[in-house]
Amino acid sequence: MKRFFSLLASLLVLALALWLARELWLRYMDSPWTRDGRVRADIINVAPDVGGVVVDVPVHDNQWVKKGDLLMQIDPDHYELAVKQAQALVASRKATWDMRKLNASRRADLDNLVISSESRDDANNTASAALADYQQAQAQLDGAQLNLQRTKVLAAVDGYVTNLNVHRGDYAKAGDAKMAVVDMNSFWVYGYFEETKLPQVHVGDLADMQLMSGEVLKGHVESISRGIYDRDNPQSRELTADVNPTFNWVRLAQRVPVRLHIDQVPDGLVLAAGMTCTVIINKSVGLD
Repeated sequence: MKRFFSLLASLLVLALALWLARELWLRYMDSPWTRDGRVRADIINVAPDVGGVVVDVPVHDNQWVKKGDLLMQIDPDHYELAVKQAQALVASRKATWDMRKLNASRRADLDNLVISSESRDDANNTASAALADYQQAQAQLDGAQLNLQRTKVLAAVDGYVTNLNVHRGDYAKAGDAKMAVVDMNSFWVYGYFEETKLPQVHVGDLADMQLMSGEVLKGHVESISRGIYDRDNPQSRELTADVNPTFNWVRLAQRVPVRLHIDQVPDGLVLAAGMTCTVIINKSVGLD
């Protein structure tokens, strides 16, 4: 009887070991999870719309800023002069237009025996040309005022300044990015799932995203990518397929990006774009 119970216990331990081995195999090989997850965010490259000497940088690297806060001030002196010149040109063109309009009105009131129809038409055409010149000068003034306004580079979103690469006294070229702002309201996670696990991933599925520091983010599947680059089939110079020969016996599953929306972040957690995490799909709801 003692030998029987010993054998029974051994069989139970063996069965438990087999069951655990099967569960681990299903969890790590078949269940939808991946260790290749990346925290991402919208990053706005901040560049001045006009060029000039930087006279003020009221922010520092990694500072939190609100939408509309001043990030960088370009020297406005040249642009203020341009506004004054445009204002003077507008005044001159308006005076010319008023004079031409008055002359045309006077000729329109004269009798046909005193002035010819040709002279009356010429006066009207001259007044119309003066009006066009005035409108052009007004547009130049609007452009000069816009350039003056753009000397103040403002934050487009709430977020954190990063990669600050400008200092007081630097010359900033128009369109040359000098810093970046990470949108604090745009964080998401990209999980790169093997194609063999994609059939178990659906839009709306709940997911846990465990960071390497141990904190867990709660979220759900927002979308699944519909294409990745085929490195084995690029185009040749003749626009034909350039298929590389392969001698691999093992076929590796491709990884497809799955975008996950972050629903819950632990209190006090500092998220940074580029963090790695493990993504585990918990519940399939199949909303796609």
